[in-house]
Amino acid sequence: MYAQIIVDISHEKLDRIFEYRIPEEMRNLIKTGTMVNIPFGKGNRMITGYVTGIVEKSDYDESLIKDIDSVVENAVTIESELIELAGFIRDNFGSTMNQALKTVIPVKKEMKHKENKTVELMIDEDEAAEVLAKYRKKNAKAKVRLMEELLKVSYLSYGIVTGKLNVTSSTIKAMTEEGVIRIKTENILRNPVGHLEKGRYSIQLNEEQRKISENIKNCMNKGGGVHLIHGITGSGKTEIYIDLIEENLKMGKQAIVMIPEIALTYQTVMRFYKKFGDKISIINSKLSQGERYDQFERAKNGDISIMIGPRSSLFTPFANLGLIIIDEEHEGAYKSESVPKYHAREVAEERIRKCNGTLVLGSATPSVESYYKALEGKYTLHKLEKRAGNSKPAEVEIVDLREELEAGNRTMFSRKLDGLIRDRLSKDEQIMLFINRRGYAGFVSCRKCGYVVKCPHCDVSLTAHNDGKMKCHYCGYSIEKPQLCPKCQSKYIGMFGTGTQKVEEAVKKMYPQARVLRMDLDTTSKKGGHEEILAAFANHDADILIGTQMIVKGHDFPNVTLVGIIAADLSLYASDYKAAERTFELLTQAVGRAGRGSKEGVAVIQTYNPEEYSVAMAAEQDYEGFYRHEIGYRKLMDYPPVTMMLSVLVMSVREDVAVMAAELIKESIENCGERNRIIGPAEAGIYKINDIYRRVIYVKNKEYEALVNTKNTLERFMNEDERFLNIKQSEISVQFDFNPMGNV
Repeated sequence: MYAQIIVDISHEKLDRIFEYRIPEEMRNLIKTGTMVNIPFGKGNRMITGYVTGIVEKSDYDESLIKDIDSVVENAVTIESELIELAGFIRDNFGSTMNQALKTVIPVKKEMKHKENKTVELMIDEDEAAEVLAKYRKKNAKAKVRLMEELLKVSYLSYGIVTGKLNVTSSTIKAMTEEGVIRIKTENILRNPVGHLEKGRYSIQLNEEQRKISENIKNCMNKGGGVHLIHGITGSGKTEIYIDLIEENLKMGKQAIVMIPEIALTYQTVMRFYKKFGDKISIINSKLSQGERYDQFERAKNGDISIMIGPRSSLFTPFANLGLIIIDEEHEGAYKSESVPKYHAREVAEERIRKCNGTLVLGSATPSVESYYKALEGKYTLHKLEKRAGNSKPAEVEIVDLREELEAGNRTMFSRKLDGLIRDRLSKDEQIMLFINRRGYAGFVSCRKCGYVVKCPHCDVSLTAHNDGKMKCHYCGYSIEKPQLCPKCQSKYIGMFGTGTQKVEEAVKKMYPQARVLRMDLDTTSKKGGHEEILAAFANHDADILIGTQMIVKGHDFPNVTLVGIIAADLSLYASDYKAAERTFELLTQAVGRAGRGSKEGVAVIQTYNPEEYSVAMAAEQDYEGFYRHEIGYRKLMDYPPVTMMLSVLVMSVREDVAVMAAELIKESIENCGERNRIIGPAEAGIYKINDIYRRVIYVKNKEYEALVNTKNTLERFMNEDERFLNIKQSEISVQFDFNPMGNV
C-alpha cells in the first residue's frame, strides 16, 4: 500500500504530491488526513506531511520509493481535519483530490501581513537631551524635529515621522545606527468588522423560542446531531441562533454561521457584533485576498470564535468547532456551481459529525430535501409558528394578470398594486417591489389564458432557442415554437420576462414623487454596495426598493408595509424540476418582508397562474400544504429527494467526440451493475459554450450510494477502457453533479 502525501499546505504547493510506502505495521493507522513523519530529499531530513490518498499500486520505480517513518502522535491539527473533509468531497461529489483540496483550503497562498511600524527612543531622558543639543549644534534640523517629539511621547508612528515631521528614511536609518532610536514592526491581522459601532444587543426569547433552544442545548451536551428549525418569516430564528452560540462559547467551542448571500451580511453581522463584539469575523468574496487570509489566520490562532459568511466559511480552520448554523438553508447558493459540485449542507453534516458537534438548519421554507429527512427522522424537526413580538403576518392578495389584460391594463402594475403604492406613499410608508428572476429561462406562455408550453415526458417547461425550436433540457424532446396558443388560440403567446431596470423606469414614470433605490448585481458590484443600499433604505432615504431575490432574504425593515411581486411566473416555469419549490420559497420570503413592525402589512402577488399550487400555498404561507403537493410530484416523476439523481456532463471541442464519449459512458453506466434508470444522452441546456459542445446524461437510483458507485465505475472506465482512451483525452472533460439544483 502506498500513501500520497503533500508536505506543504498552500494552494501553490497542492499539486506537489509525493508517494511513500506504508509499512505493514502502520496500515491500520494511516488514512486520508493523517499527519506523518517522512524522510525527505537527498539528505533524508525528517519532515511532516499529510496523507491525501491511499493506492494499492504505484507508477514509480519501487526502489526509489521510501517508507513512511511514523505517524505523528496526538496530532489533532485542523489541516488533518480539512484534508479528511476534502477526501469526503472527492468521494461523494466527483472531483480530483487536488480540486477538493483547493476547495477546503480557500486562501490560495500566504499573504503579506499589514504592518504597524513605530519609531521608539532607545536612550534615557538625560542622554536624549545631550544628543538633541549635539544635533542643534550641527544644525541637523530633521534629527532635531524627531528628537524634540520623542522627548514628549517616547514613540511615534513611522507614518507620522516620515509624513508630518518630514524625516527621511535615510535620517531614520542613521539615528538607528547611532543607537538613539529603533524601528519596531508588528504584524496586524486585518479586521473587516473592526469599524463597526459597538453596542449592546440583549435577547429575550419567547416561550416558543426558549423551548426550541433548550431542546437543542440538551442535545449539544449529548453529541449534537442535526436540527431543522422551520420558523415562519419573522418568528425570530436569529435570536435562537444567538442563544445557542452563547451556550457553545460557554463550552469552550467555536461556531460557524452560514448565510447564503453577501446581501444578508449587513444586518446579520450588526446583530452578532453587538452581541459578541470582537469574537466574530466575516468572510465573503468582497474581501480582498489579504483580508480573507487574515480571517483564517485569526480563526486558526484562536483570536475569534465565530465566523459568519457564505459557503466558503464552512472551511474556517477552527480547531474546536462545536456548532454550525446554516440560515436560509433552502437557498441554492449553498450548492457549488463549479467542480467539485458539493452541497454545503451535506459537507457541514460530515464536518460536524467528525467533531461530535451540532448542525442547525433554519428556514421559513425548508428545502424539500431537508424536510423529507426530518420527517424520516434523520433530522430533529422544530417548529416556530408565531411571529416574534406583536407583528402579524402580512395580508396577501393574488392578482390575476389575465384579468388585467382583459380590462385593458397594459402596465406592469395591476390596479390593486397601483392603488396600494399610492396609498403607502401618501402615508410615508415604505414599499418593496420584487422581480422574481431566480431560475429564469426562456419559457413561452400565453398572456391571455396562462398556458405554458411543457415537455410531455419530464413535466418541465420547454426552453425557447434562437433557431425557433423549443427543447427539454432533460430528455432532449423538441418542437417548433408555436405562433398561436395551443390551448386558446390567442396570439398573445411568446417569451415572458422583465427586469429591474424596466421596473425602475416604470416606477419613476408613474410615481415621480417617490424616492427609488434599485438593488441588483449592477448596483451592488462595488465593495460595500449591499450595505450602502440597505442602510439607506433602513434610514428611510428612499420610499421604494426594487430588486431581485437579494432584497427578500432575512432583511427586517419595520416601515415596509407593502410588498409587490411583479411577476411570480418568472421562476415558476424555469426549465427544471425544482421550479415550483424555488417559486414557493421566493414568494413566501417576499411576502414575509411586509408588516414586520407595529404597522400591518400587505403583499400583492401578480401572476398569470393564480391556481398554481406553489403560488396559492405561498399566499397562504402554507408550507405543509405545499410540501404535500411537491413531494407527490417528486414521487410521481422520480425526482430527488425520493429518487437520487446524478448528472454526467460530457464536454469536447469536437461535436463528434462529445457524442461518441457520451455513448461510451452510457454503455458503461448500463454495465456497472447498479439498477439505474438512465435518461439521455441529450444536448445540455446550453449546447455550445466557447466552442465547447456539451452533452448530458441523467442517472436515477433510489440509493445515493449506488450513484456514488456508478461514478466510481465511470472514473475507472475513463482511465482504463481502450476505446475511451483512443479519443484524445485533451479534447474531453467530464463533470459529475449529484442531485443537481437544475438542468445543466
